[in-house]
Amino acid sequence: MTGQERPGAERWVPSRGGMRMLREAAHDCRGCELWKDATQVVFSDGPVSARMMLVGEQPGDREDLAGEPFVGPAGRRLDDALDAAGIERDGVYLTNAVKHFRFERRGKRRIHEKPAVGHIDACRPWLEAEIAVVRPTVIVALGATAARSLLGRTVRIGAVRGTVLESADKRGTPLVVTVHPSSLLRLPDQADRAAAFDAFVHDLRRAGELVT
Repeated sequence: MTGQERPGAERWVPSRGGMRMLREAAHDCRGCELWKDATQVVFSDGPVSARMMLVGEQPGDREDLAGEPFVGPAGRRLDDALDAAGIERDGVYLTNAVKHFRFERRGKRRIHEKPAVGHIDACRPWLEAEIAVVRPTVIVALGATAARSLLGRTVRIGAVRGTVLESADKRGTPLVVTVHPSSLLRLPDQADRAAAFDAFVHDLRRAGELVT
């Protein structure tokens, strides 16, 4: 699509004000075409005072209907991992790189479709504004889409996983890249799922060590 068709979210992001203004303004965002088919914008959950920010890919079907991030199966797996890592879920700020659900309709079903680079770039002003308001001491990128949004470039998860990077935000916030919890649900073998879960918990603990 051309730049005219996908203007980006910047014009809808308030230049001043706190999280309340961001949440309210996001409902009017037309920065890309995803708003047309999504039920609603799904912004974030968690306290503005959180020291840890978790960034996922985009809302899924359950999140799109509920209007809240990480309330579906992947969210429940994330809750389990946070608990195992000794991190209180209520104390972290949860959001996504892309705020509307992208899907392909097959009959009555809505099948998740990965956001395009244009969607990630168009939605980045919202994420930058969230980071500026929350001012976390560490950010966790859950999956490749979140990593690209936060770093401004594409990375291979296996190459950077668990290491401490620097986010492309204005503060250069420490960033830990790991997998998206939905990837744990797709593993058919029970032993593989257990090993993947343990590795995910390890990454979250690593991020927890950076909380100040």
